[in-house]
Amino acid sequence: MATFLLVHGAWHSGRSWDRVAPLLESAGHRVLAPSLTGYGDKAHLLGQEVGLGTHIDDVAGIIEDERLDDVVLVGHSYAGMVISGVANRVPERIAHLVFLDAMVPEDGEAAVDVLPVTKQLIDLAVDGWRVPPMPEQPPPLGLFGVTDPDDVAWLRSMLSDQPVRCLQEPVRLDDPAARTIPRTHIHCVAGRPAGITRRPVPAGEQIRELSTGHDCMITMPVELAGLLLEAA
Repeated sequence: MATFLLVHGAWHSGRSWDRVAPLLESAGHRVLAPSLTGYGDKAHLLGQEVGLGTHIDDVAGIIEDERLDDVVLVGHSYAGMVISGVANRVPERIAHLVFLDAMVPEDGEAAVDVLPVTKQLIDLAVDGWRVPPMPEQPPPLGLFGVTDPDDVAWLRSMLSDQPVRCLQEPVRLDDPAARTIPRTHIHCVAGRPAGITRRPVPAGEQIRELSTGHDCMITMPVELAGLLLEAA
């Protein structure tokens, strides 16, 4: 039995994994899909002081509190920053890192460094610190790649603003042990918005693709679960 710790991306909540978690559990694995500070059941904690470090603390705290080992740590989108920071902090607890259509930082980088288009979102921040979710666009882009009307409505129900600090705070990646953790990169290759670029994946790291938009846990949960089980 593996332990999957699924970390949602910016604006989302732990509910975004509701279609994937049961599939992993039915295969005999333990699954945790928490909401980060400021989202979902923790939306009331949203504030301008919430940053990347807050979210790294959230996930590392779960690993420590639950005494988790051999964790398959999955980060979607912005959470690629989060899982990178967590792996740097507790590399001995992580069996596999999965970057799900995610940011992949180097030491000292912030989200705005990894994905410069993020600066445009910061310019739209409300009250100088709240970045609203990206607007829905015509298909095939939709809302984070989701186009089915019922799915879009469900997705909207879980979205919260993103604090600017999450996008501007650098991540610390200075533990060489973290670089020895096996990595898989799952790329969503349909409906990519303009200005979104992907860095080359280092040699030796696995690449998998899903022919769907960014929120593949909503649009292709069965296929995604299959790819995640490969990392168990």
